[in-house]
Amino acid sequence: MFYREAGDFKTTYRDDGQTFPIRLDRWGYYVILAAAFLVVPIYIDAYWANAVLVPFLIYAIAALGLNVLTGYAGQVSLGTGGFMAVGAYAVYKLMTSFPEVSIVIHILLAGGITAAVGVLFGLPSLRIKGFYLAVATLAAQFFLVWLFNKVPWFYNYSASGQITAPTRRVFGYAVTGPTTSAPAKYLICLCFLFVLAWAVRNLTRGTLGRKWMAIRDMDIAAEIIGVNPLTAKLSAFAVSSFLIGIAGALLFAVYLGAADANEAFGINKSFLVLFMIIIGGLGSIFGSFAGAAFLVLLPVLLKNILVGSFGWPTNLAAHIELMIVGALIVFFLIVEPHGLARLWQLTKEKLRLWPFPH
Repeated sequence: MFYREAGDFKTTYRDDGQTFPIRLDRWGYYVILAAAFLVVPIYIDAYWANAVLVPFLIYAIAALGLNVLTGYAGQVSLGTGGFMAVGAYAVYKLMTSFPEVSIVIHILLAGGITAAVGVLFGLPSLRIKGFYLAVATLAAQFFLVWLFNKVPWFYNYSASGQITAPTRRVFGYAVTGPTTSAPAKYLICLCFLFVLAWAVRNLTRGTLGRKWMAIRDMDIAAEIIGVNPLTAKLSAFAVSSFLIGIAGALLFAVYLGAADANEAFGINKSFLVLFMIIIGGLGSIFGSFAGAAFLVLLPVLLKNILVGSFGWPTNLAAHIELMIVGALIVFFLIVEPHGLARLWQLTKEKLRLWPFPH
């Protein structure tokens, strides 16, 4: 009885067009933000940071990026892992070449470099789409990983071929390197996610987002009414690659600390992020969060239950995880293509009418 729009009147177009038009949703959002920024850093420990929260925040950024391209603009991409590698190697070169510059600037510049690379590999989208575009981005995935493995300049001629993040500080606190604390890792990833999600929300509700969705729904009709497919598609690749590059930079510098292109940014990473937006919901910011949370929490949950409680072998738990993810992808593609985001929306609609039937 408490989740109602009745009595929640709007007197301006600005109020009516809010992201959270229902007052309860709005206050819930503020409470979640306050808890995330003020409460969680006090109680977080190394296990929760490394196993759950930090990977969730980073993959949520990557899922946001892919959702911009695939969910909002309708351009299929299988090169997410390669673009994350661009962000990781770009931030590594910047950190080692300009140690006096803030790591925040390095991460943003790494995102900009990835955006430029994304636009370059997005040029085929002007002539091809669908399966052929997916194959083109898959070729970009393999090419970028091969490039970072075969050109020693990218890993500063290291004998191991790996890149290792040096210690960098923000406001006196180490956010990269072996001395980084759990709250510092968590907060820098949370700040990036909050700002980027806010920016994406505004972009998708504005003119640029409407152009992306017009191209996605029917590109020929969109071009007839004045949408330029060149700028629409390439801007989607640029914004998407910028977000994915930042996710790759954070994954390497803040979370992993050391990385190899094949192990950390292989084709499995591209499929993982794609599964996140399929399960979470295409064309939905909440779906990006839900999909990332689900696929980050699922392995932890199965490991604690099957391995920790029942004593099953670790490899069996990993196989069961793959079976569950595969079954869920088939389920959502057939039953609910809009994923967890749509199920959450239906739940809220039922709550607003309860106890009355639809």
